[in-house]
This record gives sequence, C-alpha cells and structure tokens, in this order.
Amino acid sequence: MFLKKKHVAPKATYREVWSKGDIATKLSFFLMGSNALANKQWVKGLALLICEIVFIVWFIFSGISTLGILAALGPIKNKKVVYDAAQGVYITKQPSNSVLILLFGVLAIILCIAMIYLYIVNLRSTRHNYILKRDGEHIPTNIEELKSLLDTRLHATLMVIPLLGILFFTVFPTVFMISMAFTNYDRQHPIAFSWTGFQAFGNVLSGDLAGTFFPVLGWTLIWAVAATATTFFFGVLLAMLIESKGIKYKAFWRTVFVIIWAVPQFVSLLMMAQFLDYQGAFNNILMNLHWITSPIHFIDNQASPLVARITVILVNMWIGIPVSMLVSTAIIQNLPTDQIEAAKIDGANAAQIFSSITFPQILFVMAPSLIQQFIGNINNFNVIFLLTGGAPMNSKYNGAGSTDLLVTWLYNLTFGQEQRYNASAVLGILIFIISAVVSLIAYRHTNAYKEG
Repeated sequence: MFLKKKHVAPKATYREVWSKGDIATKLSFFLMGSNALANKQWVKGLALLICEIVFIVWFIFSGISTLGILAALGPIKNKKVVYDAAQGVYITKQPSNSVLILLFGVLAIILCIAMIYLYIVNLRSTRHNYILKRDGEHIPTNIEELKSLLDTRLHATLMVIPLLGILFFTVFPTVFMISMAFTNYDRQHPIAFSWTGFQAFGNVLSGDLAGTFFPVLGWTLIWAVAATATTFFFGVLLAMLIESKGIKYKAFWRTVFVIIWAVPQFVSLLMMAQFLDYQGAFNNILMNLHWITSPIHFIDNQASPLVARITVILVNMWIGIPVSMLVSTAIIQNLPTDQIEAAKIDGANAAQIFSSITFPQILFVMAPSLIQQFIGNINNFNVIFLLTGGAPMNSKYNGAGSTDLLVTWLYNLTFGQEQRYNASAVLGILIFIISAVVSLIAYRHTNAYKEG
C-alpha cells in the first residue's frame, strides 16, 4: 500500500493576509513593495515599486500597442501608394516590418511574464512579513535582508546574472524562433508576413517538404548511431591497445592521436576534403599503386550516395576516435584489477575478459557521455558542411543533398535560394523534440540512471 503524502496547509492564506493585514499589507496587493517599505526593508520595497512603475509606464505608452500590433504582425502587407489629403500629394507606404514587430512582441510577452513573477514574489514577501508580525517574531531589517543575500540566500544572488543571461540569450531567441514557425516568413514574404498557424508544420511533415524531411531524418539517425558507435568502440580498442603491457612509449602514441583531435576541425575537414577530391592525393596514391584504374568520386556531386555516406562516417572516425580514446584510457587505468586477475585464473582469454568485464564497465561509466555524443552527432554541422557540403545533390530532395543532415538542410533552407525561414524554424523545433525524446529515453535505460 502507498501512504498518501500528508498535505501541509500554508501558515497563512492570501485571503487571510488581505482580510487581517494592515493598510500597507493590503496596499501591497496593488503597489508592489508597500509592505516591505512599511517594515523598513527599503531596498526590496523600492526595487519592487520602481519595477512596477516602470512597467506600468512602458505598458501604457508602448506595451499595449506592441502587443496589439503583434496579433496581425503589422497592418500593411504590401507597398502601396495612397493620397494624403492633408498634404495634397500621393505618398508611398512601405510594408510593415514584421520581423521587428515579432521581435518586440515576443520581448513584450516575456516582460509581462517577468512582471507577473515579480508580483508573485511581492505577494510571497508580503505574506511572509504578515506571518512574522502575526506570530510576534522578528521581521528582518533592511541591513539583515541585504546580509542574507550574501549568506542564507547567496545561491539566489549568484543565480541572478546566469538566469538573466539564459533569459535573453537562450529563452528569448528560442521563443522568437518557435514563433516564426507559425508564420509564412519566406522569400515571397521577406518583410511583411502573417500568422499561418500550423501550415509550415504541414508543409514539412506532409506537404512539399515531406519527401525531403523523412529521408533526411532517416539518414540523420543512421549517421548519429554510426558516428557514435564507431568512435566509441574503436576508441576503446585503441585505448586498450596503447595500455597493453607490451606497448612501449605509451605517452608518445597518445600524443600522436591527440594531435589529430587538437587541430581545429575547420582545418582538418577542409584538408581531408582536398585529400579525397576527385583529383586529390588519395586518388593519385591509389592509381600509382595500381589499385584503381580511374579516380573515384568520394564526396563530390558525382559520387554515389552510399560511397559519400560511408566516407563521412570514416572521416568522422578519424576525428572522433582520439576523444573516446582519452576518456577510455582514464577509465581503463582505474578499473579494478582483481576481477581481471580472477578471470585469468579461471582460464578466460583476452576476448572474454574484454566482452565480460572491461567493456561493460567502460560502457557503464561512459553511457551518459555517449548520449551526449549521440545528440551532438545529430547536430554535427561541421563534418557534413565542410567535407561534402551535402553532396551529392539529390534531385528528389528539396534543397538538400544525399549527405545532408537535418541541421545542414535547415541551413540550406535559411541561407539558400528559397529562404524558407518558417520551414527552418519548424525543423529547429523538430530537431529539438527528437533530441530531447531520444536523450530522455536513452538516459532512463542506462545503468547509471537506474543505480543512481
């Protein structure tokens, strides 16, 4: 049987605070900070009061019009010439800038939500002071309130700047991008656009872009699984090889592989693109060795989609294996040796020890990191964009090539000829949903989560 959690009633309801509180307490329901000022908590009271006054002034003179015009994203959708009776001349009215209207509208909504939160903080503070006064306890003074910000509430003080950063540099752009997905913002409507509901989602999932979305999604998932699995497995093998007892100069070998990882991907991938070019060094080497009679198209527009996809996976192994090797080395060096020695005594060979002891323990420790790598590979823009640019192009796709991932296709839709910003926003939302669902499901099935 499960025992029901006992409900603990609040020490005072807001109805009680309103009905039994003094004038300053009741006034704080309308003028934020009134109760704090009455109790000589000057900094808190003035801060809340000033925030409310500034918000009301902004809301009256700017906020109402900003939110009102947000509903239509601007009254003028096309450039038109109208007669101005006051001046007696014809004037040209430019279309409304819907991007700025949407930007300031989203910001206005966030400010309104932030003001509601401050109002709740004000009510909580008022109720807290009321309870202290009702029960005859000491109400913190202004100095004590300020000292608590560096003592008992230090965590809140330290979180102010990070939270503001998250609000303006993460939440605000994300909400703006999500809002764009519900408009017809594209090349045909570059300045003035309108709300279209879920039309852009329909275009991606069942409309003209569906024939591209689902194949690219399938390749993106295959790529993410292959890129994560290969770099992890071969990184573990490489780490075990270097840590073997018969290997000399271990630090040297680690350094050689780390150099590959330390070189910026921009340099490595562009160099590899030149190396694998149709007239590049790799084809020349193979022809000089008489292994092939003519150059092979690895990553250009004439390449086979299968060859190009295998090529990007192999190149990603060259870049990603050193990272897994370093992490695996640290784990291998700290593995308990008693289990391995006991297995050797029982007659287990190296392959059995690896499959039954070493690999499971490495996988247990690295499972959360593997999930992170998997999500990173779903959004791995650099390898595809710098190595193949999405090539070979596919005539059946809309703005994407055979090696394009969802994230590179999103880039093509945004900065390519079509400039379908609304479809790009939809793809951004879908990528986030896929990444979040996959990571949550995978993490909940790891031993680290089950035993945590």
